[in-house]
Amino acid sequence: MKLTFLGAAREVTGSCTLVETGGHRFLVDCGMEQGRDVYENAGLPCAPGEIEALLLTHAHIDHSGRIPYLYKNGFRGPVYTTDATADLCEIMLEDSAHIQEQEAEWKNRKAQRSGRDPVEPDYTVQDAVSVMTQFRPCRYEEEIEIFPGVTAVFTDVGHLLGSASITLRVTENGETQTIVFSGDVGNTGQPLIRDPHDLIRADYVVMESTYGDRVHPPRPDYVAELAGILQETFDRGGNVVIPAFAVGRTQEMLYFIRQIKAAHLVHGHEDFPVYVDSPLASKSTTIFRENFMDCYDEEALALVQAGQNPLSFPGLHISETKEDSVAINMDTVPKVILSASGMCDAGRIRHHLKHNLWRGECTVLFVGFQSPGTLGRALLEGADEVRLFGETVQVNAQIRQMTGLSGHADREGLLRWIRHFDPKPRYVFVNHGEDHVAEGFARELMAEGIPAEAPYNGAVYELSGGKVTLLRQGNTVPLASPEPSEAAKPRTSAAFERLVNMGKRLMVVIEHNRGGANKDLARFASQIASLCDKWDR
Repeated sequence: MKLTFLGAAREVTGSCTLVETGGHRFLVDCGMEQGRDVYENAGLPCAPGEIEALLLTHAHIDHSGRIPYLYKNGFRGPVYTTDATADLCEIMLEDSAHIQEQEAEWKNRKAQRSGRDPVEPDYTVQDAVSVMTQFRPCRYEEEIEIFPGVTAVFTDVGHLLGSASITLRVTENGETQTIVFSGDVGNTGQPLIRDPHDLIRADYVVMESTYGDRVHPPRPDYVAELAGILQETFDRGGNVVIPAFAVGRTQEMLYFIRQIKAAHLVHGHEDFPVYVDSPLASKSTTIFRENFMDCYDEEALALVQAGQNPLSFPGLHISETKEDSVAINMDTVPKVILSASGMCDAGRIRHHLKHNLWRGECTVLFVGFQSPGTLGRALLEGADEVRLFGETVQVNAQIRQMTGLSGHADREGLLRWIRHFDPKPRYVFVNHGEDHVAEGFARELMAEGIPAEAPYNGAVYELSGGKVTLLRQGNTVPLASPEPSEAAKPRTSAAFERLVNMGKRLMVVIEHNRGGANKDLARFASQIASLCDKWDR
């Protein structure tokens, strides 16, 4: 068995690992990289059309976001994942594709004015819709045969609705080896979803390390904290605007608000309205409701069994259309507005900030991490004014943050997860963490007697006979910082890249037809010749 690390190696996003065994090639995750590269990315060492299958740990875009790109470039294999993850991918990949198309349209308007060649999106909405036909939903703990001699089991890892660790059993040359891909290990005690389920047996583990160098602060009473913020703001006559990620964090906030309303923790405003103003959040909330049997924790499941919806309550309004969204700020009643994006860099939240930031009686409440350079980060760091839709808006509203909300296990949670393996794994590959974090966590595992290392992007390892052999080191030199400007970067063409991938796929198809009927082969050759005559110019 051979592993090639193609993403989230000494970086936090873009998870992707190529597994080769028994003459088969398949991927575990195929995520989109978000933010600046630390190390140069290694390309897929084969055409996407040569990838025979894909196993997906969960729906977050940094694990799933390149799947439509694979499809666009020739991938036609099955995508194995949990039921809930398949449901979430159906809406999240289409949303990602819509963003790709919008960005390409914007770039092409600029290119037209400057005389540059037009660009095409990495993938389109149609690519995202089409690849969903290849998804093969699986139940937790169900053993799935991927290929003869290769089986997979998905185990709840408590990070997101439908998230999973994947256990592969690989038999090759009479030897059976077990390798576990952790996915993103969840934090314990999250609302709605279950805690991570422990695994106890693996020869090898590929393990995330996002928070491998820190410990989460003591968990506050989120319901009491949120109720206090609502009470103070409504008493001033203002709105509470909550920028929240559409999948996961929005549903957690609805769960807290239902508890606040049920316990009558806000006085004098008992019927306060709550608006969810994000089409993606609305769709994902429906998916959360539909997947309760497989994914909810005991508390949430008890509510469902008692006939109560954990994500619904009196006064909840779902805004679907632009007209619905505009109407929210026409209403003077103090209210809660939940909208995306969570970092305020896009989406309907920016309109709500425009209408509420200048009002001293309002509160903007952040409930998730804000990356450097985002509007959300600027507000948290005390910006006096911001630019929205070409206008300068004064920041008079209260800026608050609920800390400690995290879907990732911290250092102690990660160590707790790996310590459940008995006996200890023969080797652990540490990925999905910043450069120094992944390397430091690998050292931490070695101090516990577990051989471990943090691979570089493009590293290739052979796993055989209980031994790990490094075949290629990968890209070990960090990229220069800051990155070159857009104008200084070499121009690349997604269209040409796709053409090259189709050419590689054609060679695979030709090889698959070896031994075919001469008449069919001759017709195939003539069709290729016609194409060559048309385009050889």
